[in-house]
Amino acid sequence: MKDIQKLDWGQITPPNFPFSDYEYLLALETSQSVGSETGWIPHYLTVWQGVELVGATFVYLKTNSYGEYIFDWEWADAYHRCALPYYPKLVSAIPFTPATGAKILLHPNADRDAVSRALISAMLALAEEKGCHSVNCLFLPPEEVPYFSERGFLIRHSFQYHWFNREYVDFSDFLDHLKTKRKKQIVREREQLIARGLEIRVVTGEAIRPRHAGIVYRFYLSTIDKMGAYPYLTSRFFDTVMATMKDRLVLILAYDRGTEIAGTINYRKGDHLYGRYWGADEYVRHLHFELCYYQSIDYAIRNKITLFEAGAQGEHKFPRGFLPERNYSAHWIFHARFRTAIAQFLNEEKALIGRLIDDKLGSSPYHQQIPGSGRVSTD
Repeated sequence: MKDIQKLDWGQITPPNFPFSDYEYLLALETSQSVGSETGWIPHYLTVWQGVELVGATFVYLKTNSYGEYIFDWEWADAYHRCALPYYPKLVSAIPFTPATGAKILLHPNADRDAVSRALISAMLALAEEKGCHSVNCLFLPPEEVPYFSERGFLIRHSFQYHWFNREYVDFSDFLDHLKTKRKKQIVREREQLIARGLEIRVVTGEAIRPRHAGIVYRFYLSTIDKMGAYPYLTSRFFDTVMATMKDRLVLILAYDRGTEIAGTINYRKGDHLYGRYWGADEYVRHLHFELCYYQSIDYAIRNKITLFEAGAQGEHKFPRGFLPERNYSAHWIFHARFRTAIAQFLNEEKALIGRLIDDKLGSSPYHQQIPGSGRVSTD
């Protein structure tokens, strides 16, 4: 990342997605959260018009499938059973981050079609040069899907639960839009937590201090330990983003008699909010919901945030006002026979995802049927 000027990169980053910002990608590298040891080796493909950067994408040479959230372990297993190599592969995604955002970064004055196609061609060329067996672009925004589809990529559908701001006046107004059962559940959970006597603080901008990096890292490790996962993000990563991205961070911390006992880190850019990591030193009933959902929704309403993505998984998000939103990924499979088999699987999976979303929306937690973002790809 250091080979590209920060000012140039800043001209092509999207207005609502903090994870492709120069500071974030650089922090992943300099903290050694990505690299050969973690199986995420970064490459940046760029398009220039004279001395002006007009387009770019970020891809990672991968030797495993960890930290992607669009799971292809069964594909890798099928390759293995046929005595074929599945790795290395090329992946365009934000490491360890299941958030939808642009993978084709464009200057406002760029020829969108020409630069997008040039970058996709560059991905395929790099994959062949590195001996990759596939190219995988994950969590694509709907407007990018046609560029991959026209080139022959297989399009995969999945879904997450997202919260959308319907111009709510305040948190109470949001609750009033929920069905009575759902509203009472949230009110009851919050009342029980208030009785616990904890103090909740929202820390943003210049109020973020270097010491907060250690606090958030401690909570991150506590969750990693409970899940039996691998701590890809290093303490240096948190030190770096707390110093360089404090204008895009929203920390929500719980204190018991002046000592922080739990917290979550959110990233904000433009009118979008993204929940990332949470952790706690001790179990307190409903505290996860309070910090990760209710306090974050309240912050979103007060700050005119239109979209809140709270991360992967979470059936428990649905009764609390999060709705299913379709995700897209694009896959280029070099092996012809496996490409045919995977294409058939993806068609069946797409139909299943559609039925699941329809079923969920049919039992919406809201009084009225409220659609998601409305941003849907036809592929």
